[in-house]
Amino acid sequence: MKNKIVLQKFIANSGYCSRRKAEEAIKYKEVTVNGELAELGQRVDVDDEVKINGERLGLAKKRIYIKLNKPEGYVCSNRRFRGEKNIFDLVDVKDRLFAVGRLDKNSRGLVLLTNDGELTQKLTHPKFEHKKIYEIEVEGKINENNIKNVINNFKNGIDVGDNDGVVKVKEIKFLDKNKFKIILTEGKKRQIRRMFKEIGFNVKDLARIGIGNLTIGNLKKGEWKYLSEKEVINLLGD
Repeated sequence: MKNKIVLQKFIANSGYCSRRKAEEAIKYKEVTVNGELAELGQRVDVDDEVKINGERLGLAKKRIYIKLNKPEGYVCSNRRFRGEKNIFDLVDVKDRLFAVGRLDKNSRGLVLLTNDGELTQKLTHPKFEHKKIYEIEVEGKINENNIKNVINNFKNGIDVGDNDGVVKVKEIKFLDKNKFKIILTEGKKRQIRRMFKEIGFNVKDLARIGIGNLTIGNLKKGEWKYLSEKEVINLLGD
């Protein structure tokens, strides 16, 4: 008897998307198994015909792990938009990959690209509390009172609206001049920019320098490289 696995895990293992995105696709009736609409929790094996929006999936042949220093002006999306620069244009890899921990178009820094759906689930789901580390520079004058106000608000929580309500950061530290170091374990869309805006500051520069125990290292803007064996082991075990 062949070993069957849960459908959403099969989809994640195929490299098509993360496990969470796979669950959403099943819920929205975008997935079929052997021509029939799929159900959450359904079990499949390698001989089953699994399709998402008509595209047949197979298990990824090898796991790929890449770190990229994303420049400003690039979007983190598997969808292509006319006139938009995409991070996948920077990476010379034919395999289907997806980004772990997206950055908005105007932000820069570390992005992890992989076809390992299980790792993506582990690094992005809030319950695992994996750290994402940022360095932020804001516009305007920063004095001692500003510093205290920013730190207190970010730790206690700021209502950013748009159904996201009150959000907090895990850690925040003033570096120098107009710069802060911030650590998130759960992030909403453009959370840091929105938090600063609510207390009267615009973000001039936002760079992610770490995901879990993975750091950006000496990668220049637009550069990428495969993770070392040690980096992969540390990331998987984090």
